[in-house]
Amino acid sequence: MKLLFDQNLSPRLVARLADCYPGSAHVSEVGLEQALDVEVWEFARAHGYVLVSKDADFAEMSALYGFPPKVIWIGRGNCSTREIEEILRRNYELVAELVQSEAIGILLLV
Repeated sequence: MKLLFDQNLSPRLVARLADCYPGSAHVSEVGLEQALDVEVWEFARAHGYVLVSKDADFAEMSALYGFPPKVIWIGRGNCSTREIEEILRRNYELVAELVQSEAIGILLLV
């Protein structure tokens, strides 16, 4: 389960979550820090990533276009990188279910 963190999330999450989500990346690491959402979407699809974002944009794209890529939408306002890390650790099993599911494309975590 490799995650691709959107620009609205800290690049530090990659290292902090490497034990749970090896192979993950931040958009800034793959040359997409200034990319349009559709470019990030296509990169995630082509490279087998699950997109993680605090914006509703990718969840909306998933509803319109289907998946892959799968999307984890962090439905919290302002929160720390530590809180995001804890959310993803606490919900590891739900993320695994999302990845395995053939029917679900979006996971909302709060």
